[in-house]
Amino acid sequence: MSTAHMTCADTGLGGNGPARWTPPQSGAFEAPTSSVIPLIAADDFAPVDEDLGIWDAWPIQDPAGYPAVLADGGTLWMALGAPHFDDPDKRHHHARIHLLLKRDGGWTHLGPAMPDGFSPGSREWSGSAVLDAESGMVTLYFTATGRRGEGEPTFLQRMFRARATLVQGEAPRLTDWRDLDEVIVRDPAHYMASESGTGTIGTIKAFRDPAYFLDPKGGKSHLLFAASAADAGSDYNGVVGISTADDASLDAWRIGAPIVTACGLNNELERPHVIHHGAFYYLFWSTQRHVFNPDGVTGPTGLYGMVSDNLLSGWRPLNGTGLVFANPPEAAAQAYSWLVMPDLRVISFVDNWGADRAPDAPRRFGGTFAPDLRLVLEDDQARLIPS
Repeated sequence: MSTAHMTCADTGLGGNGPARWTPPQSGAFEAPTSSVIPLIAADDFAPVDEDLGIWDAWPIQDPAGYPAVLADGGTLWMALGAPHFDDPDKRHHHARIHLLLKRDGGWTHLGPAMPDGFSPGSREWSGSAVLDAESGMVTLYFTATGRRGEGEPTFLQRMFRARATLVQGEAPRLTDWRDLDEVIVRDPAHYMASESGTGTIGTIKAFRDPAYFLDPKGGKSHLLFAASAADAGSDYNGVVGISTADDASLDAWRIGAPIVTACGLNNELERPHVIHHGAFYYLFWSTQRHVFNPDGVTGPTGLYGMVSDNLLSGWRPLNGTGLVFANPPEAAAQAYSWLVMPDLRVISFVDNWGADRAPDAPRRFGGTFAPDLRLVLEDDQARLIPS
């Protein structure tokens, strides 16, 4: 891959650089009724734990991306979690990765996934986890944000790998945490330093959210991640990056150039991840209205994506604009952080829920799983299956 610096003028649509996510030619991100998720009401969700708010969840998956099934039929999940605060945004300064058990349709909170003092950050942000069923080894890829022991929280983001042993039973647990290693090291030719942002919501720069993907075509392992372009010439410089394992041991990872850029359009392409469906690769990310460039076309808070027949190039926006679906206008921030599973089921969390609330109304943070959604993917088109 090229090591040249990327600017907002670079384009990968038919060229050599990253694919460019640009404003729609129509001048607006249209969200037809079929692309708006149902309104979430109070009886549509329940807390996982009364004392814990959770968000940004992912399963402990098998290598193909499906939730790994335990001997008793349950599945294990991880999610960011924190106590409830009057200001829900404070949760980001206290986030830890928590372990959750889903069994017989119900959830059990099993506590923090990693032991106290193990992570090198002051808090833990999103990632992914893979189970090797034969050995019982779980490999967690996660974001360590800040530095352990710091006072005022910083926004340094580093991506680490750690391994643990899964012990199954009535209350499964992860033991013998080991092999902590920074697996994706920033390449300054392509990626801005994550601590370069102001720390204000909407302006934070990214180098986070490692999402594991095993390519069924070539058999190689990859980590997709959210980042910010270096020397982009715009404060709105969100990109999707990729790193590739050098061998089957998954101990050494080689960082690549971005595969998608939103330079000039959007600041954060959060939790990017890929599935392979039919003949195509489908790349998805979540983003919010307030991180679009206000001087241009702004889209709704929702799930966006691209499609390609090649993992590293040729990405083109789904549905013509990239918008897969959005929150309803009357509850524009009701859910967030969508994750598309290989079976096209979509999970997310309940954020600021409730319809037609006054602009100055206090945030009503749900802090739990939102109702599942399901997609249909057909070539360059993506749509919701009505609930």
